Amino acid sequence: MKALIEIVVEPKKLENVCKRLSELKEAVKVYEITGEFDVFVELDVDSMNSLRKILKEKILRIDGVKTTHSSVVLGEWKSV
Repeated sequence: MKALIEIVVEPKKLENVCKRLSELKEAVKVYEITGEFDVFVELDVDSMNSLRKILKEKILRIDGVKTTHSSVVLGEWKSV
């Protein structure tokens, strides 16, 4: 199952946060983005429990992560 995570990061810690997120085995894509959020991560997880565990035990423990917004992909219409 795919989960999409948008993350607000402390500006001075952005590079470190992106590096740490890239090291997660569940992370398929990590983007530094403009707008309301600073980072966008696509995760491949086994279940909602897995997603919850990754958020609580990994992502939210990265120094510099301020807030997250999560969405679960219900269907995929196009993928390149």
